[in-house]
Amino acid sequence: MDIAISASRPATADTLVFAVSKELPDALPIAAAATVLAGAKAARFVGEAGATFETFVEESGAVLRVVLLGIGAGGDLDLERAGGGIAVRLLTSGAVHASVEFVARVTGAGAALLGSGALLRSWRIDTYRTRQPEKAKPTLATLTLVTGDADAAAALDHAKAVDAGVAFTRHLVSEPANILYPESFVERCRTLADLGVEITVLDEVEMAKLGMGALLGVAQGSVRKPRLLAMRWDGAGGAQEKPVAFVGKGVTFDTGGISIKPAAGMEDMKWDMGGAGAVAGAMMALAGRKAKAHVVGICGLVENMPDGNAQRPGDIVTSMSGQTIEVLNTDAEGRLVLCDVITWTQMTFAPEYIVDLATLTGAMLVSLGDQHAGIFSNDDGLADTLIAAGKATGEPLWRFPMTDAYDKMLDSPIADMKNIGPRYAGSITAAQFIKRFVDEGVKWAHLDIAGMVWADKPGPVWDKGATGYGVRLLDRLVADRFEA
Repeated sequence: MDIAISASRPATADTLVFAVSKELPDALPIAAAATVLAGAKAARFVGEAGATFETFVEESGAVLRVVLLGIGAGGDLDLERAGGGIAVRLLTSGAVHASVEFVARVTGAGAALLGSGALLRSWRIDTYRTRQPEKAKPTLATLTLVTGDADAAAALDHAKAVDAGVAFTRHLVSEPANILYPESFVERCRTLADLGVEITVLDEVEMAKLGMGALLGVAQGSVRKPRLLAMRWDGAGGAQEKPVAFVGKGVTFDTGGISIKPAAGMEDMKWDMGGAGAVAGAMMALAGRKAKAHVVGICGLVENMPDGNAQRPGDIVTSMSGQTIEVLNTDAEGRLVLCDVITWTQMTFAPEYIVDLATLTGAMLVSLGDQHAGIFSNDDGLADTLIAAGKATGEPLWRFPMTDAYDKMLDSPIADMKNIGPRYAGSITAAQFIKRFVDEGVKWAHLDIAGMVWADKPGPVWDKGATGYGVRLLDRLVADRFEA
């Protein structure tokens, strides 16, 4: 679906959408306005964000679909929700070209947010469908935002670049593990070079030479070879010497290894690379909108399988940092990947800020369900900026504590540390594990996004399946902290 802008209603529109606030208007710019508004009131339509009322009218000899679309109080998230609502209503309705006229006062940037919400909510993956009912096929080809605001076009271009990053992440997360594995993940991301992103890839031989024993220990049971993928975008023109680093856990399939997971629901573990997917999508978004910032995105890509050569519970591995790890549970593998990637990132790029994203712990789902991701940080300023960015983008975060008492739970009697703590506080001890590999003076935040990358039911701007969580959050962080 294409989102367009026009100063007036397109003559080719077969569907007229009127965006209204909770205060319904007294008139609409159509001949049958009184009938439409009376029908809306009779149907108890009150203009809440994303709600719709639909009818048909005859105008100038043609029958047109008319939709009233609620934008609620008209805030940013209300406008995105409204865009999502109109996408749900019209995508497979038979409508081909819909125009959106703003009866309530909305700025050009606000109109672009509505268009962005529609674009996000209309995303779907039909790659593997060979048959589909005719009524399930998308028909809506164009959504035209009718606004004379001069700022609308630039705001829409910005939104489209970010939305393209979200779509890229959703595609990566949605792919099955026989299609998407470390090497093919890298190949998908090579297209970012066309946007000006510098790509660096390390294979298993190079990682072994660097001493990445923790990451390679996770990968050793799979025939799919691991990869480290680094993506660099420098749009700061030398003004930002040290990049901000985004690090993503990219376990393209996680059986749990020898500590194997239950069979029921294991198919969901194709999205255990959601952190890496979010990092890749964020890099696409930043490069696509030509962000004036210096950013690197690094993904540790492995598959965790229970082969005869797989890592065993009780094994001890040496990380790139030189610290030794007693692996008590091979299903606590994400932190083993992240620790080596974070060490390499610090040695290679010397960032001042690191944000890692990972579908790390089931304990996070127990704590927060699918309503928030968890944030752990050694820097209050970074944490506050991320939390604010989450509120602004509808990708919320909830901060958890970190203390020496939790850290001591990881001490091992025969190595520097264990890869798991006791039964309780599993998300916190996982974060404490990662923190042991963050260099002194580096501002760091860990986002446990286990409950957020995949949805079992539709949301305001996503359908069931991959949500693309993290892309807009990271993009907003860069905009607020490094471009402001």
